[in-house]
Amino acid sequence: MPAAGRLDRYYTPFLIPPRVGHPFASRYARELCQEGDRDLDVVPQLLTKDADEFVWAAGLLAEMGYAEVNLNVGCPSGTVMGKGRGAGLLRDLPALEALLQDVCERSPLPVSVKTRIGFASDDEFDEILALYCRLPLAELIVHPRVREDYYRGAVRREAYGEALAKAPFPVAYNGDIFSAGDFASLVAAFPQTRHVMLGRGLVGNPALARMIGGGPAASMPELERFHDELYGAYEAEMGDNAVFRMKEWWSYAKGLFANPRAIERAMRKVRKAAEYEAVASKVFRCEGLASPRC
Repeated sequence: MPAAGRLDRYYTPFLIPPRVGHPFASRYARELCQEGDRDLDVVPQLLTKDADEFVWAAGLLAEMGYAEVNLNVGCPSGTVMGKGRGAGLLRDLPALEALLQDVCERSPLPVSVKTRIGFASDDEFDEILALYCRLPLAELIVHPRVREDYYRGAVRREAYGEALAKAPFPVAYNGDIFSAGDFASLVAAFPQTRHVMLGRGLVGNPALARMIGGGPAASMPELERFHDELYGAYEAEMGDNAVFRMKEWWSYAKGLFANPRAIERAMRKVRKAAEYEAVASKVFRCEGLASPRC
């Protein structure tokens, strides 16, 4: 959990393991480079249904100095699910258990799992949790929605509480932590909480961990600096396609502003870099920040 506003662990965006005998694809070089991460515990997150490829990738990661590897059993994307990966693994629990038994036995690194509580129904979670409890996992990260929810509707925190009560290994929480108040209410309901994964909330609000630690919300100059660094990094990596990545960021960050609808309208038709830069500059000059959520 954030201590004094500082993140203590970073899970990479999911990585597709290479074929056995091959290195990771070059597009993952930035994610797997640990320069600048010396004070942060970085955990690579793999997206696969193939035990041999998982174990091979875990070996490569061990050689790079990583201390843990995570299997994603939560991604709800239709493309991912259609390949039997991510939350698609929850459609065949015997196959999922066989996969995890194999990788836990052969992986040179401890294996953690990020999961949803079912594919189509909450009722699936008792069987899913029992499956995980039979395995020597390093940690279970619970996003208490089913795959069919995507990110809609309320999270079912009681499922997280059930995992806390029953699991023989550490359990972490993920889902809908958008404010310091959200965090506080989770910890009040489940005082044994030791690890909370911040996802979309941190993407949209780079000061969220600081606020959870009792610090201030981001100021406009801080947000603009963060935006400029993020945009510059995307632009260096993908040229004009950076605009579309930044529009995705604004879909989360607009909630920090007093008039998010105005930002949404302004960003909707932007396609070219020059157009985007003009619109973003106007937002930072003319729009006010909303009062921080409690």
